[in-house]
Amino acid sequence: MTYNIHEAKTHLSRLLEKVQNGEKVIIAKSGSPLAELIPIKNTPAKRVLGLAKGQVVIKPDFDELPDEIIDGFYK
Repeated sequence: MTYNIHEAKTHLSRLLEKVQNGEKVIIAKSGSPLAELIPIKNTPAKRVLGLAKGQVVIKPDFDELPDEIIDGFYK
């Protein structure tokens, strides 16, 4: 639905409820679309470095490959 700026200012709470319920709300100036109200998507929590410290073990030979595989990259 499209609302002019005056209507949007007057009924902002109602328009935000509409957006929250999934409706598309467009704000217009002199009949021309100017902005669209959209919901903010939930963003995941920030990652914490070192959270799995001590839970993962990387063996010293983790990157060793058989010679035939290594040779395959260089032929």
